[in-house]
Amino acid sequence: MKLKPLGDKVVLKQAEAMETTKSGLLLTSQSKEKPQEAIVVAVGPGITIGDTKIEMVVKEGDRVLIPAYGYMEAKFDGETYIIMRQDEIFAIITE
Repeated sequence: MKLKPLGDKVVLKQAEAMETTKSGLLLTSQSKEKPQEAIVVAVGPGITIGDTKIEMVVKEGDRVLIPAYGYMEAKFDGETYIIMRQDEIFAIITE
């Protein structure tokens, strides 16, 4: 089974939290910050507002920067996913 988002929705898988600080200190699970990086798993078809079609800019496999809070989490097939509108994503991370 797969998730297929509707409209301008995007399904994301949150990146793993860092296990150590930059100085090398190990973090407990309570002290880890939620990562703001996620991987795009699925993308909706986009939406039409009036006569204007809003195309989807992100695509499957993109690494993106998302808000730390304020998104919907959904459990599906034993995994936790983030579902949000494309315009809530801050940036696509490129190398």
